[in-house]
Amino acid sequence: MGREEGNGISSRAVRNSVAVVVCGVVLYVVLPNLIHTLEAWPHLARLVGVWMAAMVIAEVLSFTCSIALLRLVLQTKEWFAVATSTLAGNAVTNVLPGGDAAGAGMQFQMMSKAGIDPTKAGVSLATTSIVGVGALLALPVFALPALLGGVVIRPGLFHTALLGIGGFVLVAAFGLIALTTDGMLRLIARAISAIARHVPSRAAAAAGIEERILHERDLIRSDLGSSWWKGSLLIGGRVALDFASLLCALHAAGANPNPWLVLLAYSATAVLALVPLTPGGLGVVEASLGGLLVLAGIPASTALLATLAYRLCSYWLPILAGGVSWLLYRRRYR
Repeated sequence: MGREEGNGISSRAVRNSVAVVVCGVVLYVVLPNLIHTLEAWPHLARLVGVWMAAMVIAEVLSFTCSIALLRLVLQTKEWFAVATSTLAGNAVTNVLPGGDAAGAGMQFQMMSKAGIDPTKAGVSLATTSIVGVGALLALPVFALPALLGGVVIRPGLFHTALLGIGGFVLVAAFGLIALTTDGMLRLIARAISAIARHVPSRAAAAAGIEERILHERDLIRSDLGSSWWKGSLLIGGRVALDFASLLCALHAAGANPNPWLVLLAYSATAVLALVPLTPGGLGVVEASLGGLLVLAGIPASTALLATLAYRLCSYWLPILAGGVSWLLYRRRYR
């Protein structure tokens, strides 16, 4: 008994020490950039209003594409539950440290309580997440014409393009294996089942989870087989509109950017934001996007101003929308 308690205390001490070290490193790297970023907020008043309006519209349409894509994968006509759960889950992801799991869990629970089948909801969330990551990693592929056409690209952006293309190949291979074979999904299902058996409220749901996941995979594959063009348009629209929002922010700040170089900077930052160092990449995204835009030929002060405007629209406003969505959901479903 004493040995078990000692081991428990030791493991907790190690976890706490690792957490402190990680937080210290993150704060040491991020905090100066975050303070520098906050000092530039008053300069947002200099932005051109028409381009700001276009930026907000593009971001709203980008989120609409995300919600429509999830509806398509779920094969449901429900808008309210899917939209409110998506916005609320996104807000939790952007507020809590390491909030990806918490945001996805909240979105899953909200959809389940709204009457959407839990297995279908879980598989659909995983599918759209993998597809979303793949779309981000594929962005450098679309810059290949510029790369091959002689556009001058600084080494940092060029290496980013190569990493993005390599990552896209890996994600595409993972998705192809998941859609065409059963072995990998069975392994994932067994891991989920083993975890669920240790959670009293989920122990009953662990039975038969392999067959349910494979069944839902087959349904998604057959449904998307006839609607593949809709899914492709929604995936492309989500990413393209978010990128258009960044271009609008640059024009609002007075820049005249090269879209191909900005695309490489955007794709690199989007991939960095997937690493949960800080909530929603706060500080990390501002620092990396601002620096990469400078590599793309944007003056430093203009790049910082455009980054602030873009993050205001893509990070802060959706958090507010997520809070409102949660209240509306609570009001309808009690």
